[in-house]
Amino acid sequence: MAQGLTGTASLVVGAEHTAIAVGSGDVPALATPWLVALCERASVAAVAHVLGPNETSVGVHVDIEHVAASATGATVDATAEILTAGSTRLVCSVTAHEGTQLVGRGTIVRARVHRDRFVKGLQRS
Repeated sequence: MAQGLTGTASLVVGAEHTAIAVGSGDVPALATPWLVALCERASVAAVAHVLGPNETSVGVHVDIEHVAASATGATVDATAEILTAGSTRLVCSVTAHEGTQLVGRGTIVRARVHRDRFVKGLQRS
């Protein structure tokens, strides 16, 4: 049963991860795009438990609420938990924390795809 399987990812916030560096704001705090990327990494780790040998997953929908700021030097840990694992869609609940402080939460939907067919589809004439 896939429901409840988890994956994790961590990030030590560096200057390159700030809103200033990304261009998503003008403060030296973790940029929302980096929070989303961290949560996606955790979801990739979670769904890896249920993919077949020729399968991979691609992100198709992200709904993340960034609820608290994290300064450079902070460690942010993301956890993704599989809510549903269908034949084509994998839905994860995600949370990110800096210690005990909630930094972000939401859901990520990933599509289950055949790796070779997907890559071949990228090669347009």
